[in-house]
Amino acid sequence: MPARTGDDVLTRLRERPPNLWLDGEQVADPTTHPATAGMAKSLAALYDLQHRPELVDTMTYESPTSGDRVGMSFVVPETVEDLQRRAEMHKVWADASLGFIGRSPDYINVNLMAAGMAPTYFEQCDPRFGKHVTDYYVHVREHDLALTHALTNPQVDRSKRDSELADPYIALGVVAETAEGIVVRGARMLATLPISDEILIFPSTVLQRGDDMKPYAMAFAVPNDIEGLSFQGREPLDTGRSHADHPLGSRFDEMDAMVYFDDVLVPWERVFLVGDVELANQAYARTGAVLHMAHQVVTLKIAKTEAFLGTMQAAVDMIGTGGYQHVQEMIAETIIALETMKAFKVASEVGATRNEYGLLTPLRGPLDAARNYYPKMYQRLVEILRLVTSSGLIMIPTAADRTGPIGDKIEKFLGAAGGSAEERVRLMRLAWDMTISAFGGRQAHYENFFFGDPVRMRMALYNVYDRVELVDRVKRFVADDTWPD
Repeated sequence: MPARTGDDVLTRLRERPPNLWLDGEQVADPTTHPATAGMAKSLAALYDLQHRPELVDTMTYESPTSGDRVGMSFVVPETVEDLQRRAEMHKVWADASLGFIGRSPDYINVNLMAAGMAPTYFEQCDPRFGKHVTDYYVHVREHDLALTHALTNPQVDRSKRDSELADPYIALGVVAETAEGIVVRGARMLATLPISDEILIFPSTVLQRGDDMKPYAMAFAVPNDIEGLSFQGREPLDTGRSHADHPLGSRFDEMDAMVYFDDVLVPWERVFLVGDVELANQAYARTGAVLHMAHQVVTLKIAKTEAFLGTMQAAVDMIGTGGYQHVQEMIAETIIALETMKAFKVASEVGATRNEYGLLTPLRGPLDAARNYYPKMYQRLVEILRLVTSSGLIMIPTAADRTGPIGDKIEKFLGAAGGSAEERVRLMRLAWDMTISAFGGRQAHYENFFFGDPVRMRMALYNVYDRVELVDRVKRFVADDTWPD
């Protein structure tokens, strides 16, 4: 089938809902449940963007196998222009949510594309697995499926190896290999967007070495409604309030979930890797998946930073504080952050090279810098927005307040230099939902750990960034007493 519409997405969710549990009850229909309906509609709206006449060429391309129009996030880039064209698609989806859907389907799509273009990597584990991963990529592309994933094991006792826990299947592991496939048991976190169609379990990048860790080395994909699989969602952030009251939380609560596997049988054709710790640990890096994912993420964060900048400036204009020097300094700091992220993106594209499997892959250095820069910068963006709006984040009556018996007082006393009370409150509601609401708090925490533990991220950057030539240059300079003689 060609690129899906929003109706296609909602129909599949109704017909094949994930086994999702919230507040002790199973979600029978994610399209109508109060905690998931808002996000389901937003997800559908993203897919509808693929069919807007003015966006068709941006959002889709012609499938090399079916000839149908399929999602641009699945494209195999051959040139820098292809990477830039794909980024335009990422940006359209990101702008639709002001960058607040952190796990839109294009994130995993580029992961799967990179894996699908590296079949020989997976063939090192089993000659069948290369075809399996490539076939799955084509299947997801041709059916325009939405995927979630889950990378980390439950935080039971990090001082022990997974195999040393009282139950060795707290962490997701392979219990058995059968003629039909592998049987897996245990749990993973954190699956964001469990109302997707399927889940991709790719190898964790932090598996310790040793034969006892082989059961935890795996890569596979299964539908979210497969027998034995269940999602336990966190407390919902969509509390049923209107878009006017909760402009972000009512639309974009993606939901985060623990994923439980109770002896799930994964058919062999959906198995891509099993039992090889070294291959598991290198899968993201060697296939280039991590860099294509980071390229999507940087584009998303540009959209999010633009949303912060726009909200800051709108608030400053609304309350008339643009002449204050400290306000100008903070807005300028935000501009610098935005342009820094844009520069990282451009540098990653123009420096792209082909990896060992022939896939054009964005340059790692700028993307690694972005992945280490943005988590801290995001906390500063939140702080700046709080500072420029100050008490405006607190005095934000609800829509019902504004139409209630004392609505005239709200109109009089909450008006602003740049707009009516209604306009001011709606803007401040957005700023509140970006910063200090439950939704905003989750976003800040999520951004801090988006790429992993910040300290470990910097350790990884220290270990992978090539500085040999720079050191040699300095040594040559200090040893040379003849130049410029």
